[in-house]
Amino acid sequence: MTELLVDRHDDGVVLITLNRPDMRNAMTDAMTEQWRATMSSLAGDRDVRCVVITGAGSAFSSGGDLSWIGDRGEEAVPRLRDRMLDFYRTWLMVTELEVPTVAAVNGPAVGAGLCVALACDLVYAAADAKLLAPFTSLGLHPGMAATYLLPRRAGTGLAREMLLTGRTVTGAEAAVKALVNESFPKDDLMSEVRSIAGKIAKNAPIATRLTKVALNQDHQDLEAALRWESLAQPVTMASSDMIEGLTAHRERRLPKFTGS
Repeated sequence: MTELLVDRHDDGVVLITLNRPDMRNAMTDAMTEQWRATMSSLAGDRDVRCVVITGAGSAFSSGGDLSWIGDRGEEAVPRLRDRMLDFYRTWLMVTELEVPTVAAVNGPAVGAGLCVALACDLVYAAADAKLLAPFTSLGLHPGMAATYLLPRRAGTGLAREMLLTGRTVTGAEAAVKALVNESFPKDDLMSEVRSIAGKIAKNAPIATRLTKVALNQDHQDLEAALRWESLAQPVTMASSDMIEGLTAHRERRLPKFTGS
């Protein structure tokens, strides 16, 4: 079985589907290796403009393969640490993509699976999807940067509640609390996300990539932001896409950006 489906669309949108519905898309060894190869391939593909991630079947991802994790208990801590760090870094390679990434949380997103969704630039969820991080109820310290990603998305209050109590948040509630950008009825989720990804893909690629880099820098202060923008904006001013954008605006038509 191909545990990761990769569908490329003509507009530059790439849809990645976690494909172990029989295991609620648990992050197996095989899926992890396919994810590593896919992320490496996308990182060097200049034709990609947006990446969408979702799950096959009724779940987004149930997180780490519990049988896989159980086997690790037989290893010494230093070796186990190296293995887990490699696992985390592989799945969080999604944060290193320069193009915008969008998570479509179609069903339960649990533990490490939730973290992969939250690592994307934009997160949309089915209204009835269940989002939870039950690490401590399994006797585990949180992993996959959960103690960073959850507070960064929705603040320390909700993050502490989810991580310390393990309580479940629905997609609808997650949207209200800003854990996700928005929730949609389950049957509408993919069409809505596909529309959003299409809008991203239509924008100027160079400007979009540089904007994502800027947002990921978490500028320390106003001056740091100004220094970055005073360099990045002239880069886009020297592009053919800027000329096309201005011309299309003047001619009242949609621009056709080429990434040059």
